[in-house]
Amino acid sequence: MELRTLGRLFFAVTLIAMGAIGFVGSDFAPIWQPVPHTVPGRQALAYLCSLVSLACGAGLLSRRTAGAAAILLLGYLLAWTALFKFPFIIRAPLEEGSYQSTGENLVLVAAAWILAGEFSKSRKFPASEAGLRIAYLAYGLALVAFGFSHFVYLDLTAPLVPHWLPKPVFWAYLTGVIYLAAGAAIASGIARRAGARAAAAQIALITLLVWGPMAAAGPMSPMHWQETIVSWALTAGAWVLATGSRRDSKA
Repeated sequence: MELRTLGRLFFAVTLIAMGAIGFVGSDFAPIWQPVPHTVPGRQALAYLCSLVSLACGAGLLSRRTAGAAAILLLGYLLAWTALFKFPFIIRAPLEEGSYQSTGENLVLVAAAWILAGEFSKSRKFPASEAGLRIAYLAYGLALVAFGFSHFVYLDLTAPLVPHWLPKPVFWAYLTGVIYLAAGAAIASGIARRAGARAAAAQIALITLLVWGPMAAAGPMSPMHWQETIVSWALTAGAWVLATGSRRDSKA
C-alpha cells in the first residue's frame, strides 16, 4: 500500500475517532474547540461536528466516496475557521495564540483540500494547480504560526521537552526554527514537498515523544488531553500533506 493511501486512511480513522470523542463526551472534540458557551444551540452544534467527523472519516475510507467526503469536510472546515477561528485574530491581532489556534484548523483545511483535489473528477478548482498552491500556502502559514509560538510561549514549550533530552530551551527553539523554515519553504513553493515532509516528521515526533508518554503515564489535565488529541489530528493532516496528491505537479 502506497504512502499516499496510508495517509488518507490515517486521516480518515482520525476523523472517525474525533467524531466518537465528541459523541461520547457530549461536547466538541478538541479539533473544534474552543466554542463559547454563549453560542446558540451549542450542544446541537457539537453533535453536528461529531456527525460531520464520523461521516467524512467513513467516506474517506473508500476511494469511491472519498471525493464527496473530502469536499464536504473542506467546506465545513472553511466555514468553521471563518466563524470560530479568524474572530480570535480580529479580536486579538497581537496575540500569537490567536494565530496558533487558527493554524491548527488550517492544517486540517489544507489536508481536506488536497484530498478533495486528489479525488476530484476534473482539474477545476480546488484540483487545479492554483487550488493546490492555496492549500499549501495555508499550510505553510500555519506552520509559521506554530514556529513563532515556540518563541513567544517558550515558558510553556520548553517544559514539555522530554526529560532525557538535555538543554530543553535549545530543543524548543530548534523546533520553532524547523517550523518556520518548513513553513517558509511550503508557502513560497520553493521546496514544497521537502518542507511538508520535514513538518510531518516533526509533528509526528512531538506527538510520540511529548504527548505519547504523558498519555501512557495516566490521567492528564484537560489542557494536556486537548493538546494530545490536537497533535494527533495534526499528525494525520501533516501526513496527507507530506504525501501530496497525484495532481500536485510539484510533488
